[in-house]
Amino acid sequence: MNGNQCFGIIYTGDSDRPLLDLAYSRSPAAIPFGGRYRLIDFVLSNMVNSGISNVGVIAQRNYHSLMDHMGAGTEWDLNRKRDGLFLLPPYVTRGNTGSYKGSVDALLNCMNYIRRSTQRYVVLSGAQTLYNMPYGGMLEQHIRTGADITLLYSEEPPLEPNDQHNNRRLTLSPEGRVTCIQIDPYRSSATAQGCDAYILEKTLLEYLVEEAATRGHYHWSRDVLIHNLDALKIFGYRYDGYIARLNTTAEYFRHSMALLREPVRAQLFNREHPIYTKVKDEVPAYYGPSAKVKNSFVADGCRVEGTVENSILFLGAHVARNATVRNSILMQAAQVQEHAELDHVILDKSVVIKYGGHLVGSPSFPVVLRKGVNI
Repeated sequence: MNGNQCFGIIYTGDSDRPLLDLAYSRSPAAIPFGGRYRLIDFVLSNMVNSGISNVGVIAQRNYHSLMDHMGAGTEWDLNRKRDGLFLLPPYVTRGNTGSYKGSVDALLNCMNYIRRSTQRYVVLSGAQTLYNMPYGGMLEQHIRTGADITLLYSEEPPLEPNDQHNNRRLTLSPEGRVTCIQIDPYRSSATAQGCDAYILEKTLLEYLVEEAATRGHYHWSRDVLIHNLDALKIFGYRYDGYIARLNTTAEYFRHSMALLREPVRAQLFNREHPIYTKVKDEVPAYYGPSAKVKNSFVADGCRVEGTVENSILFLGAHVARNATVRNSILMQAAQVQEHAELDHVILDKSVVIKYGGHLVGSPSFPVVLRKGVNI
């Protein structure tokens, strides 16, 4: 893929209620994942691995940790004199309070960035759907079919009504054209599910965003795609690899635990297409004489003196002697003191579980403790 053909726009979302305490003090795109990464690392790496050198990141509210993580884009080779990485926060005015009404409103806010980008095509993506796929093949199909918009999708079985959140179900013709889009359908037999990534020409994006805004429409899928299904040629591009949609806490927990399976790791962390992230140098993990560790991720800087099973420990986490951690996620600098027991628990950064604490959740309802809590 010629990187001069495309630029990228990543919409990082808002503090999403279904993610509860995980997005309480940070953008959903900045949520830690997999021991050392953030959600945004995956789509940003996909773009860089496609040769894209001009990426705009649309942020709103609680984006300080996102700014700190991305920096100047050095880890993604985006610290450039021309193009590079651009953070696009809300432009606060009397009429704009710094919170977007939807993704179309967010795109309208950064129209100056879109207009001055010199590339012909744009890859438009969210940050809460994780996969490892450069966009070269998708762009080739987009050009070959003469599509106006090409959207990424995967084949997934229908969901139960209670599991619906940002679920976009698609019906495609034998030629691959999208003929129907359903958003959170109560019952749907469609097995094609959108992956929140699109390719289209920059000029078409400008027109669609401005046309929708004049009508008071603010949502990309509902107000642009569905509204223009007959007028535009919208095609699907199928991806058959592993997809992690992290729209709820239960989904975050399930896909995090899936990383403990080698086939999942092999697909999501494909060595041919590396996932880049901010580098944090730490000493190697320390395992005490009484440590028992089984089927777990343990990052650098961790101190393990108790029992850890089927769990993920981020940088600097500490499990004390006689403490037990099972089926849980401990983020950076989390501490589990002596005789504490955790099962199906997510500890955010710097959480402390004091002596003798006992917390038990379930795969569908893991216990989540907000950043910095002591209990």
